[in-house]
Amino acid sequence: MAVIDWVCFSVGGVMLLLTWMSVIGTLIVPRPLRSRLSRVTALATSKIFRTITIPATSYEVRDRILSWQSPMSLFVRLLVWVVLFDVSFSLLLLPFVDGDIWQAASEAGSAMFTLGYAAPSNMGNTVLVYAAAYTGLIVIALQIGYLPTLYSAFNRREAEVTLLVSRAGAPSWGPELLVRTRFGMAAQNSTSELSDLYRTWERWAADVAESHSTYLTLVWFRSPSAQSNWLNSLLSVMDAAALQLALSPGSAPSTRARLVLRMGFTCLRQVARAVGIPVDEDPDPDSPIDVTFADFQEAVELLRTVDYPIEVTAEQAWPHFRGWRVNYEKVAYALAYAIDAPPSMWSGPRRFPSEPIMPSRPKNRTSQETKPDDPQILGRRRTN
Repeated sequence: MAVIDWVCFSVGGVMLLLTWMSVIGTLIVPRPLRSRLSRVTALATSKIFRTITIPATSYEVRDRILSWQSPMSLFVRLLVWVVLFDVSFSLLLLPFVDGDIWQAASEAGSAMFTLGYAAPSNMGNTVLVYAAAYTGLIVIALQIGYLPTLYSAFNRREAEVTLLVSRAGAPSWGPELLVRTRFGMAAQNSTSELSDLYRTWERWAADVAESHSTYLTLVWFRSPSAQSNWLNSLLSVMDAAALQLALSPGSAPSTRARLVLRMGFTCLRQVARAVGIPVDEDPDPDSPIDVTFADFQEAVELLRTVDYPIEVTAEQAWPHFRGWRVNYEKVAYALAYAIDAPPSMWSGPRRFPSEPIMPSRPKNRTSQETKPDDPQILGRRRTN
């Protein structure tokens, strides 16, 4: 029996070490470390919520259910850590309580949860009981300190996503961003306006790349609005920049557009690698993309309705647009599929049956404000 007790002691020591590595790697180390324990709990939570959403009849219902997924993942992970620490200390205490598993569990639980009802009886279990008490306090304190960091990154992300709704609709779409900017501003101002937007979203993409690859739970945190999503928003800004570079190479804010594209697909690749999605680091610029030339032509015609300054034909612009989009389309689609993003235009398939949703547009406009070729009217006709 003494041999078995010391074998359990060894198992408990290894379990304690591995659990601490998971806690420190997840909550303290500022880089994406792959904790198997965190990954398993996140995967289990995800599968449970996928099962729950099977009967969902609309995306709004599905989104309301999935909004609980990330918070519950955090709760389950904390619960698993606490249970594993409790079991580890129970096994470590066995040799010092004559193999009495119930007494070992009682002392470990009393110390972990600072209840104090089971006092240690010798030097060996006194040291372990104090260690268990410190462990319980530290794990809870680390988790409490982790939440403000997590929600601060979430709030920074969502501020720009919310601001983009008035510019690109919800769900966001690249051509819509260009149309609204052109329609709402004078020609001489629209280029500088987009340049400022690209500057903001370049920094936003850098922030998301760092925060979401370090704190993977953020990837699945959903926006307050069902049709808004961080991935769709970034994709729409990148598509707008790619369209502008392809269609208006002379007047586009070339440097800013290229920088936001570069930072955008760097962000997507960094987050995808952290999540575990395969990434093609150097895609062939001549590879086919999911967006077809017919889709591209429709977007060009939509831009023409607001007299967007198109400098080349659609046929001439298409290879340049495809050359930019091939850098980020596949990884963006894989992430959108993994996080169940709203089914927006040009954002790929989902794991649930869906049709791409056109961006929502204002319905109440006076006759004096509405042009015959207003893209908002054209968009409603297409939707209807």
